[in-house]
Amino acid sequence: MISIVAYNPRWPAVFASLRDGLVGPLRGLASHIEHVGSTAVPGLAAKDVIDLTAVVPSLDHLPAVIGRLAPLGYSHEGDLGVTGRHAFTTPAGAPAHHLYVCAHDNPDFARVLAFRDYLRTHPDTARAYAELKYFLADRFRDDRAGYTAAKSAFISRIVTTAMDAGDS
Repeated sequence: MISIVAYNPRWPAVFASLRDGLVGPLRGLASHIEHVGSTAVPGLAAKDVIDLTAVVPSLDHLPAVIGRLAPLGYSHEGDLGVTGRHAFTTPAGAPAHHLYVCAHDNPDFARVLAFRDYLRTHPDTARAYAELKYFLADRFRDDRAGYTAAKSAFISRIVTTAMDAGDS
């Protein structure tokens, strides 16, 4: 079931805790770890799941990343249909989150950041996105693919606006 909840002011702290637990194991591999997705936008309603992306110089580092994350309970899931972005399972007992790894020059990651940063600086657009998410979560209650597809036009429009304006 898709469940959208009001913004939780604890989300940045949960992200920081997750990030801090990954910095040491990924030292020398990941240049930084970004908080992405709706939980990264202050005030935005979201699924109660933190999305974070570890950024590496190239995917040549992926085998080493997989090796360092395994002892922490993360298992590599592949790209899950998103070329250049690799997903990992959430370790048992950890806060709900999605960990991804991608190269710094991944064009899809640039779009993710553009969308996040635009919503952070345009609260009216963020409110419109929240309203859309609530509506679609109700409409596509048990259809994650339908929910995601229904958001795509809105997201694409905002990404294009953000990248054209240089707001990313």
